[in-house]
Amino acid sequence: MSMLFSTPRSSTIQLDSWSSIISRPFSIRQPISRFSPHPKHQFLLKNVLKFRRFSTRAFDVDKNEAVVDKDEKLEVGTQLGDSNDDESVEVYNDEKYPSGEFVFREYDLWESFTVKLKMLFAFPWERVKKGSVLTMKIRGEISDQLKSRFSSGLSLPQICENFIKAAYDPRIVGIYLHIEPLSCGWGKVEEIRRHILDFKKSGKFIVGYVPACGEKEYYIGSACEELYAPPSAYFQLYGLTVSASFLGGVLEKVGVEPQIQRIGKYKSAGDQLARKTISDESREMLTALLDNIYGNWLDKISLAKGKKKEDIENFVNEGVYEVGRLKENCWITDIKYDDEVISLLKERLGLPSIKTLPTVDYRKYSRVRKWTLGLTGYKDKIAIIRASGSISRTRGPLSVSSSGIIAEKFIENIRSVRESKIYKAVVIRIDSPGGDALASDLMWREIKLLAASKPVIASMADVAASGGYYMAMAAEAIVAESLTLTGSIGVVTGKFNLETLYEKIGFNKEIISRGRYAELTAAEQRPFSADEAELFAKSAQNAYKQFRDKAAFSRSMTVDSMEEVAQGRVWTGSDAASRGLVDAIGGLSRAVAIAKQKANIPLDKQVTLVELSRPSSSLPEVLSGLGNSIVEADTVIKDLLQDMASWSEIQARMDGIVFGKLDGASYANVVFKLIKDYLRSI
Repeated sequence: MSMLFSTPRSSTIQLDSWSSIISRPFSIRQPISRFSPHPKHQFLLKNVLKFRRFSTRAFDVDKNEAVVDKDEKLEVGTQLGDSNDDESVEVYNDEKYPSGEFVFREYDLWESFTVKLKMLFAFPWERVKKGSVLTMKIRGEISDQLKSRFSSGLSLPQICENFIKAAYDPRIVGIYLHIEPLSCGWGKVEEIRRHILDFKKSGKFIVGYVPACGEKEYYIGSACEELYAPPSAYFQLYGLTVSASFLGGVLEKVGVEPQIQRIGKYKSAGDQLARKTISDESREMLTALLDNIYGNWLDKISLAKGKKKEDIENFVNEGVYEVGRLKENCWITDIKYDDEVISLLKERLGLPSIKTLPTVDYRKYSRVRKWTLGLTGYKDKIAIIRASGSISRTRGPLSVSSSGIIAEKFIENIRSVRESKIYKAVVIRIDSPGGDALASDLMWREIKLLAASKPVIASMADVAASGGYYMAMAAEAIVAESLTLTGSIGVVTGKFNLETLYEKIGFNKEIISRGRYAELTAAEQRPFSADEAELFAKSAQNAYKQFRDKAAFSRSMTVDSMEEVAQGRVWTGSDAASRGLVDAIGGLSRAVAIAKQKANIPLDKQVTLVELSRPSSSLPEVLSGLGNSIVEADTVIKDLLQDMASWSEIQARMDGIVFGKLDGASYANVVFKLIKDYLRSI
């Protein structure tokens, strides 16, 4: 839900939108509630009955503001978004950029000798028994950030790196992949599936095991060479759904009137508060997103199983849950328990049944350096800067090292790369629903300056919308997964009118003020006056115009062309590409290939990828890594308090995101609990 309101001093203008595909409310979800935890999402309650004064300065662009272009020249006197009316948006052409497809290359004799020599002198924790099977359990939330040694949870960069290392590691003979209910978005699911297909090019086996399986889990499992499930496995491949929940009626009974101002007909943020039913525009947008995701799933599964798309859809529509039928129709290889699959692997490797299968798990193998396997150390370097989570301008006193995107820290990294001559290009990896608009604008500026000195490519993960898209549009090229959620260029703001509620509970508030609009957002005990409502609407319209025009300028589009694709609408990556918001479809590897192309590095030449967003272990992470759940819960609470404390400025945020807090527990139901408690008390 939209976090529209904050403390008594002021109200916020926000650029946020539904990520309705991923979370509740407004969530496309797999109906596997028997074994799947509720997805995490963010909700309204950020100091729920408090308000903040809005401001639009984060989007104000002076007519004479200097903007650095690719040729390192300052163009003065051009209004952002102004462009030739005859200019048309370039038609999307996927062949314009290199594919970045993984090509497995056998080591020659010298390279093999070098790798074996490095293994001989490797650190003790890098030792892996020859003939080992890499075991990985993919489940729950998957962060797009690197994880420290003591951090809990899974990291997409480390998962993908393990696939690549295992492909070249002579000690690894194959992978045994446990796939369980996932809480990540489709962008990360696509990246994992791509790396499974890449690993298979090495000729080594990869076997999957699915004890509990929905659409996302099967999407990954279908890429494995073999897929097994126990007799009692939960298979619920029933299709995808989207639902909407509304508090309009509840708030009306309580005596709370949300006064919402939104710009953009698809800007549905705030509807959950003000409406009782879904709007036609929201229905249109959500239906398009649902059709995109479901259609992609059917296409990929039909291709993997060698069946017609219609046959796959018909099978799903039969409501199949029996594991036996899945085997009969070749959706899985066989029905076996975990120990039986391990016995099969031992048999495949020629090991006696009494011997233990040599394995190395995900966490230990993540500590094996790429250097040990000869996968790094190349002369040309490309920097990878990761930006995941909600955006804030500064680190608060309650925040931890992994809590979202801190603009100050991000800008430090950007400036250090700009001043360095080591890096030939930069890839900015974004997985963010947005956040503080001023912070987004400051980062946009720094990325623009960086792009003036060296190629900068943006790579999108699950979501890069509102503030996340704001960052991406400063890059020279944008790469997104086909199901990345992006766009969401729009504005929403408002306040709560608590007049009826105050009358019910006998509360009174009186304000003495100076200035015509001094009580604009301070007076929650009454609705807007006519003059206040007019000013509120004009301010929101101005904020939207600045955001839209800057997007048009960044994407070399006319304002009219940008208006057609803005209006608060969320797009999938493939739809965004066809509308000029994204340049290419693919993952991080394609972004790196485009960066090489822009930096005039031969595509067949190996480069060293340098991660500049490596985490530092905080004390709570160390203790939680050792199994202290109390400290882990304490970290979650601090994250929530930090969000509530920082919700004081303009927001460029996409609402209802499962990864709004990538590493925290869900606190979406807090507002429902408060309302329920209130209703019980009256």
